[in-house]
Amino acid sequence: MKLLVVAPHPFFTPRGTPFSVYYRTLVMAEQGVNIDLLTYHPGQDVDIPGLRIVRIPRIAPLEPIPVGPSWRKLVLDVFMVLWTIGMLIRHRYPVVHAHEEAVFWCRYLKPIFRFRLIYDMHSSLPQQLENFRFTKSKLLIGTFNFLEDSCLKAADAVITICPDLRDYALAAGVPEERHFLIENSIFDDVRLKERPCDAVGGPSSAEPLAAAYFEAYPVVLYAGTFEAYQGIDVLIRAFAIVHRELPAARLVLAGGTEAQVEAMRALADSLGLGDACRFTGRVSKTEALQFNRSATVLVSPRVHGTNTPLKIYEQLASGKPLVATRIWSHTQVLDDSACFLVDPEPESMAAGLKAALDDPAEAVRRSRNARGLYERDYARPAYVKKIRRLLGLVGLRDIVEQAA
Repeated sequence: MKLLVVAPHPFFTPRGTPFSVYYRTLVMAEQGVNIDLLTYHPGQDVDIPGLRIVRIPRIAPLEPIPVGPSWRKLVLDVFMVLWTIGMLIRHRYPVVHAHEEAVFWCRYLKPIFRFRLIYDMHSSLPQQLENFRFTKSKLLIGTFNFLEDSCLKAADAVITICPDLRDYALAAGVPEERHFLIENSIFDDVRLKERPCDAVGGPSSAEPLAAAYFEAYPVVLYAGTFEAYQGIDVLIRAFAIVHRELPAARLVLAGGTEAQVEAMRALADSLGLGDACRFTGRVSKTEALQFNRSATVLVSPRVHGTNTPLKIYEQLASGKPLVATRIWSHTQVLDDSACFLVDPEPESMAAGLKAALDDPAEAVRRSRNARGLYERDYARPAYVKKIRRLLGLVGLRDIVEQAA
């Protein structure tokens, strides 16, 4: 018996949703489920026993594939629909696990092929259309709202990744017994096969950063993407204030495309930070976690959003003090006992960074609370328990019990 996963993303590439797809798939496979995963052509193959990856044909002019909604993804999703139908005809999967917009076509294929449908809701797709400024058309956004509502009601199980989406799904009429809040809260090393990365992601572009650097200076670290909503510009302006009072402090920014890094480097230079602000470029998951363990203070400067970023759970688990903005993305998981919450503007963020750097005892107290919160609510045992309960609901209980 096989499960079909439909993931309309460049899988695997080191960004939010593909990480989520990887860990969901990994833990399901560990429970004894054999999986076929349908995805875009770009990306690296991963080494998960019991997993077969099927890719649609490569369309080079559409690469690289941007984060969020785009016309490029719309074209690729036409091929995803055709491949989904073909795979359902050949294999008659009893369960289909649809990530993000894949639910739009899987919802209408469900009564034809009579499978059970898991909707993995990483975000509200109508909200994404507005957040990424894809369209302002009320008609298009209204159509997506209708489709999303229909999919939530049609799914046999709905996974959400944060309390905000949980509340959204329950308000839309999803019964509590069919809803699963499964946060993106585990981060085992991603096991990659030898196949080189196609077009998206590519090899790590990280500049060497020796362990001695973290030992020589108090280091504030951000590791993640450089999209506008991440607030990297606000962080750099805040650190410029900190650096005037604490000249030994250093800011390390890990991630970003070449163009994004150059834009932020220009901002840092204009503020006179020079070598006090280091840009590593993209780093592997392993490197990012090593940076987390080595830094003095971690920061999540996101300026808006409702979904809790994956890196928050990594930061909670790190045992390091965390400075995070006081927005719903963060506060649905964090409070002042576990981190230094600040407003998403330079002066407030600077005050939070200085507090974390200047008061080691308080920093240790909050970081211990953060670690305890992670171990209690978000660590691997809790994640696996939720996945096992989900698999039991959609009719895979026998497989799960055999794997136990």
